[in-house]
Parts: sequence; C-alpha cells; structure tokens
Amino acid sequence: MTSASAIATPAEHAQARSAHKPTSPRRVAAASLVGTTLEFYDHFIFGTAAALVFPKLFFPQSDPFVATILSLLSYGIAFVARPVGAAVFGSLGDKIGRRFVLVSTLLVMGLSTFLIGLLPTYPQVGLLAPLLLAVLRFAQGLALGGEWGGAALMVNEFDTTGRRRGFYGSLVQVASPIGVLIANAVFGFMNTITNDAEFMDWGWRVPFLASIFLVGIGYFIRRTVSESPVFQSLEHGAQKSEAPLMETLRHHWRQVLLAIGVRAGEGIIWDGFSLLLLIYVPTRLGLPRQVALNAVLWGAAVGVVAIPLFGALSDRFGRKFMLLAGVVASIVWSFAYFPLLDTRVPSLVILASVVGMICQASLWAPLAAFIPDMFESRVRCTGASLGFQLAGVFGGALAPSICIWLLERFHNPVYISFYCTIGLALIALCVSKAKARK
Repeated sequence: MTSASAIATPAEHAQARSAHKPTSPRRVAAASLVGTTLEFYDHFIFGTAAALVFPKLFFPQSDPFVATILSLLSYGIAFVARPVGAAVFGSLGDKIGRRFVLVSTLLVMGLSTFLIGLLPTYPQVGLLAPLLLAVLRFAQGLALGGEWGGAALMVNEFDTTGRRRGFYGSLVQVASPIGVLIANAVFGFMNTITNDAEFMDWGWRVPFLASIFLVGIGYFIRRTVSESPVFQSLEHGAQKSEAPLMETLRHHWRQVLLAIGVRAGEGIIWDGFSLLLLIYVPTRLGLPRQVALNAVLWGAAVGVVAIPLFGALSDRFGRKFMLLAGVVASIVWSFAYFPLLDTRVPSLVILASVVGMICQASLWAPLAAFIPDMFESRVRCTGASLGFQLAGVFGGALAPSICIWLLERFHNPVYISFYCTIGLALIALCVSKAKARK
C-alpha cells in the first residue's frame, strides 16, 4: 500500500506519461472551473432563495420564525445528501473514471435546479410543495456530493510535477465565490427590475430556470477533457480498487475523520460570514434586502481574487501553514464581524463581508490539494469526496439553523462568534494531525 499522504507515486506518473499524453493542466483546470462554477451557482441560488423567498412561499406562515428555520433546513437537506452522492459518485470515480463523474453530476444538478423553478407553492398545493422542494434539493446534494471530488482530483492528477497542486486546486475552489457572484448578481438584477409582489410571484424563478443554459455550456466543455492520467495508469496496471467504498472505510477511516474536521470548521465560517448575512441584515437590522445582496456580492468578488492567491501561497509556504494562519485570522475577524454589521452603515456592512471572505478564502483555497493529498490514488476519489461531504452535515447543514437559534436565544451575536471559534479550533486540531505531502 502506498503512503496515504502521497498524491501519486513516481511509478504512477511514469506509467501515466508512457500510456497517455495528458491534456494540459490549464485546460483541465478551466474545464473543472467552468463546470464546478455552474454547479455552485445552482447550489447558491437555492441558498439565497431559502433565506429570502422560500419561508413565505413553501412553508406555513403561522410562525415566520419557524418558517425560516424550516426553509434553512430544506437548504441543509443537500448537505445530508452530499455524503450519499460522495459514496456513489466517489466509488464510480475510482472504478469508471474521474471524467464520468464530472459529466454525470453536472447533468443531475442542472435538471433538478431547473425543475425547482417550475414548482408550485404552498398556497397552491399545500404540503406537496415543501415535499417536492425537499426531493429536488436532495438531488442537488447528490450531484454536488460527487462533483467536488471529481473536479479536485482531475486538476491535481494532471499536474504530474506536483509543484502547483495548491494553485490548480484553488481554481476548483474559486468556483464557489464565482457561483455566489453570479447567483447574487442574478437575484440582485431580478430584485431591481421587479417590485416585491412580482419578485415573490415569478422573479425568484428566473435564476433557477436560466441555469439550464449554463449547465449546457458546462456539459459541452467538460466532454472535451480526457481522463486523468493517474486513473489511466491504474487501469493499465490493473490496480483499480474493486470496492473503493469498503476499502476506504476499512483502511482510511482516520484520514476521512480528519478531513471531516477540517472541512466542517470551514463550513461554519462560510455560513457565518455569508449566508447568515442575508438573514441578519434585513430582518434584525432592518436594512434593505439589496444591502445584504451587495455585501455578499462584494465579498464573493474579492474571494475570486483571494482564493487563487492563497492557493499559490500554499504551494510556496505549505498547506498546513496557510490553513493555520487562516484559523487565527478568522477567529479575530469573527469577533469584529457583527459589531461592524450592527453599525447599519452599508459601507461597513460591505467591509465586514469582504474581510470575512478573505479569511474564509485562506481556509478554502488549500482544501482541493490538502484533502486529496491524504489518500492513495486507488481510493482517492471516494476518500476525498466522503471526507469533504460528510463534513457538510455538521458544518453546512446545521450551522445556519444553529446560528439563528443562538441569536434568537441570547439576542447577542457574540455567541455566534464563539460558535465560529469552536469550528476554527477543530480545523487547527485536525490540520495538525493530518499527514499531507509537502
């Protein structure tokens, strides 16, 4: 068995070069970036709608607070579905190939998102509305559960030198803020050209329906990319795992647990610095909805630049150093974040979001290289996908509701800052224990 921290052995790369002339890493990174951006766009338009629209349209209005919690839990369903998608598509990625995962997950995400735009609301069909919403959200989660692992492995395994894995991996990670940027831009545009009644009637549906065209573009681009040379070397040498899921759970469960800890802590920070802002600013502070959308938009725009920068820095200084530095910065900013929001000054609200996204970027950028680096190539897609997506259950699915509960219970956002600190401490602990290749 090869070292768990090796991204690929020299023998693997020698076989890969002899059996296949690989596609340019830049071309692979571009294809992964485009497709993953589209999938994150689909994911985040649901998150935005869950904060702004779904509580009123898909859940009973007898208690607005309960409706908001239920809406956020529907958002969290995808995080429960992600580990299932990771197990299914991760195993397929180790048995059939990384490229198959890239194409199939994109199609599943695109179709489910398009259908959400056609759903009837609670006043029209009653409880059937939130039920259908939950089913399609689950399908989104399945697709996204397999997407990340396939994309991260493709960009890492095409970089046969291993010198720029952090940078190329960050191009998968930058898809997240780009997706947020596009999602919030579309929602902001629809919010501008419609009044409140029109937006709640049909305006919110446009971002979901428009995604079908974006997914078509991503599908076309991804089909032009060849299979990972490392996977081809496994096929050539008859070294593929016959049961990658069982092998991962039996021999690599420690690495999976460490990956969960790193990613779960980062997910708490993401929700605290982005999704919560969409709820906190209009409902608690009484500011216009557009102020919140603008703040997230600016934060995402800065993240587009910051993530590749931190990815390149992780190649220079190491993934562990970058992650631990990000932990320290994020702890400090988590206690400055809400006081800035509470000023109710739009420019300071934007500043809080921008700096928060820079802190989050330092944690997010190295993950596409750091987590796959913990698994050997024959189970890398399964192991990396499982670790990354299981973390979403604790960091992504529950975090928004926990933050809202803390705010409702204590009426002081400082308790959310303490909650974020716990998540950040978990990152530091797991990073220090992980064995990633330098």
